[in-house]
Amino acid sequence: MSPMTFRPALAIGLISASLWLGACAHAAPSVDFFRAVNIDRAPMVVDLVKAGLDPNVRSEQGHYALYLALRDGSPNVFNALLAMPGINVNATNDVGETPLMMAALRQNIGAMNALIKQGASINKTGWTPLHYAGTGGSAEAVQLLLAQKADIEAKSPNGSTPLMMAARYGSDESALALLKAGASPVARNEQGLTAADFARSVGRDSLAAQLDRAAKASASPK
Repeated sequence: MSPMTFRPALAIGLISASLWLGACAHAAPSVDFFRAVNIDRAPMVVDLVKAGLDPNVRSEQGHYALYLALRDGSPNVFNALLAMPGINVNATNDVGETPLMMAALRQNIGAMNALIKQGASINKTGWTPLHYAGTGGSAEAVQLLLAQKADIEAKSPNGSTPLMMAARYGSDESALALLKAGASPVARNEQGLTAADFARSVGRDSLAAQLDRAAKASASPK
């Protein structure tokens, strides 16, 4: 390579390196932010926000810090974020999950109450916090949401109800809490499956039998 061609190539390389370093410097605060969320370092989270970082920034994976604090078990960060002005308690990730949905799945009653107090939506289109509460298996979480007027017959994108999710993934207690509150045991999703079918698919025959009896009772003339 001649000196004349080497100099432009060197200049281009230096410019590219400068741009790359600039991008890294710009990205570093949010990387540190999400790392601090993951390891429950609330002081670092607070300092980064005070320095100008938006607490509602989205991660590369499409998640928000408030949701991740619940998912990753970072209570100190969760409390710090919730106290920040402008925090969005209804931010949805790339698959439509909200912080309240994750709190319900994790059976974190304290976090659920705190989010609801700050205006977290109980009902939404598609998957809802009640679906996640049923899945998580906490009858207390189910009852908390029902007390807040959660739609007991909410339909997921494939037509599944909270009772169906509880019957397959949750506990008997969460499924029976929904049933006692009036969830329909005869509802079917787009595949034509009932809550009893969901229970049978994972070997929960005793629960399936209870759901079958409830379905027969609901179909009987009053």
